[in-house]
Amino acid sequence: MCGISGFLSDHPQRDIPVAERQIALLEHRGPDAAGWWTGSGCVLAQNRLAVIDVEGGDPPITNEDGSVGVVLNGEIYNFPALQDELRAAGHTLSTRCDTEVIAHLGEDHDPVALARRLDGMFAFALWRERDRRLVLGRDRLGKKPLYWFHDGEHFVFGSEIKAVLAHPAVPRELDDTALAPYLTFGYVPSPRTMYRGIQSLPPGCVLTIEDGGAPRIERYWHTPRHEPGAPQADLSYADAVSEVRTRLRTAVDKRLIADVPLGAFLSGGIDSSAIVAMMAEISDRPIETFTIGFDDTDGFDERPYAQTVARAFGTNHHEFVVHPDAIDLVERLVWFHDQPFGDSSAIPTFLLSEMTAQHVTVALAGDGGDEVFAGYERFLGGVAAGTYERLPRLARQAVEGALAVAPAGHIPMVPKARRFVARAGAGLPTAFRQWISYVADEDAQALTGSANGWGIADYEAAWERSAGQPVLERLLALNLETYLLDDLLVKVDRMSMAHALEVRAPFLDHELVEFAAGLPPRFKARGMTLKRVLRDAMRPVLPAEILTRGKRGFGVPLDRWFRTDLRVYAEGMLLGPDARVRHHLDEGAVQRLVAEHMSGARNNGHPLWTLLTLEVFLRREGW
Repeated sequence: MCGISGFLSDHPQRDIPVAERQIALLEHRGPDAAGWWTGSGCVLAQNRLAVIDVEGGDPPITNEDGSVGVVLNGEIYNFPALQDELRAAGHTLSTRCDTEVIAHLGEDHDPVALARRLDGMFAFALWRERDRRLVLGRDRLGKKPLYWFHDGEHFVFGSEIKAVLAHPAVPRELDDTALAPYLTFGYVPSPRTMYRGIQSLPPGCVLTIEDGGAPRIERYWHTPRHEPGAPQADLSYADAVSEVRTRLRTAVDKRLIADVPLGAFLSGGIDSSAIVAMMAEISDRPIETFTIGFDDTDGFDERPYAQTVARAFGTNHHEFVVHPDAIDLVERLVWFHDQPFGDSSAIPTFLLSEMTAQHVTVALAGDGGDEVFAGYERFLGGVAAGTYERLPRLARQAVEGALAVAPAGHIPMVPKARRFVARAGAGLPTAFRQWISYVADEDAQALTGSANGWGIADYEAAWERSAGQPVLERLLALNLETYLLDDLLVKVDRMSMAHALEVRAPFLDHELVEFAAGLPPRFKARGMTLKRVLRDAMRPVLPAEILTRGKRGFGVPLDRWFRTDLRVYAEGMLLGPDARVRHHLDEGAVQRLVAEHMSGARNNGHPLWTLLTLEVFLRREGW
């Protein structure tokens, strides 16, 4: 794993100090080596975390005659086959690293064809001298980040926003229209960012810019969808179960290539346990596994489940028990994210990565299992909301009327049913979005004084792209293009790379994703059973208690923290005389959210964390 950066330049040698500033800011992503390469019209820079060809793969990397230069963040899993192909075609390779294959492929392949040849998680930049062309490429699902800026005269890119801002031509300007979407989702939806003029390259896309021209973005991969009425995979359920296990094993196997120590995150959930099971089946030595727990009564702690899996597969198991300093962490996390980030599970991810990096350089993780095989309860809620939406109006009115007079104190399900009906009545995708919002619509509107605007419009546009498919498939595609891309993958990348730890996610192998997308919805979820086909695929190998346990999020006790450890800090930051949110949000609405929570009238832990990281970000930028 690495950090890449660079820019177009009429005077590349003169502008090397700018590249050095970019490299300095991305050192945490690649502390093992750093270098730059200058073409006739660009500078490419790279910080390297050495994983493959540790001694021979330091930047800069070029083709034989130096006419193509390339920098890479990530891993190309099919690089050995590409190396064989290139050598057979007469190319001379001087390293054993995966970066070099991109340089040679770039000699003759157009950008789209080049990206399609690569199997992995990656963001790359390639300059070809003969046509003075810069190409940026990003992997199919967006596992590796890539940001860029263009004002008609200057073009700058980097793995993180801070590297883009290092260029003197890039302004630091707040995009106020991003505040409402941020409050709703806990992130600024791609491709926009909190900085005006800086955006991310969409996943599955390449960007090409040639001498004096404008950037051109082309898509080489689409989120798997099936045309309405088209048949899905012609497999029996038993065959699908077998195929899922085989394909997952293949995905794990290709991610075990490394010239450095390798291990796995293990929470004791189905996904991480499945990864460890496949690793143990493939490897001829004990797997190094890593689990984190908090030393309090209501924090995240899955150590007993992780211990069960570790014993079952004879791993060398490492447990870390911590009491996080949330005040210190919020400041550090915002720096690594470059933007406010509302997902507080970044805290345990950061701490787990910090501890794991003391033992290994690469860790496999179960990320993506819920997204690919329908593991979130909200998917069941979404399907139910779709069914409720199709009921005749009189039927819905009857349900709502019955719930209104039902004795909630005697029937525990009544309050939950009332909340479901209140949201489901809005229809999809609105109901689904409201269930996952960090700040409720009514609170976000009170804070910003306006509706969400482009954030909701983009969300609804993503939903419409899957029109005609079954509701579950539409929800999975929507989740893949929004939450997975802008929350889960961002969190894992920034929190692991903060400690120079490479995290690989076999469940997000694009061939496995495509296969799973073709399975009938009933294979993934039926009744109240989620991840059905994956559970049955792993039933022969995983302990029974792992297969039957309920899902628990990778979270922290925010509600309690804001009433104890974080109370004075949060009140000072959000309500004090130096608070920056008061210049951008309604001060009365902020005060109300804080007061409600501190009095115990309402649990606003997630909204307060969302506001707190925004406040830290605004202070850092002086806005």
